[in-house]
Amino acid sequence: MSQGASIYILRCADGTYYTGITRRSVEERVSKHRQKLADSYTARRLPIELIFSETYERVDEAIAAERRIKG
Repeated sequence: MSQGASIYILRCADGTYYTGITRRSVEERVSKHRQKLADSYTARRLPIELIFSETYERVDEAIAAERRIKG
C-alpha cells in the first residue's frame, strides 16, 4: 500500500507560484522553504505564502493532482 501525500501551492514575493508534493506535513515542508532548506526557486523569492494544500491517501493520486495543476 502506498503512503499518503499532500500537494501544496506557494505564492512567492515576486507573484509567481510554486507547486510541490510532500509525504510529511505541509507545515513542515513550508517551514523548510522559508528557511531556504528546500527548493532554490522559492529561496530566491521569499517571503512565500501557502495558498492551497490538499492531502491524498496515495502518493500517486497526489502526483496526478500536481500534474493537473501544472498542466
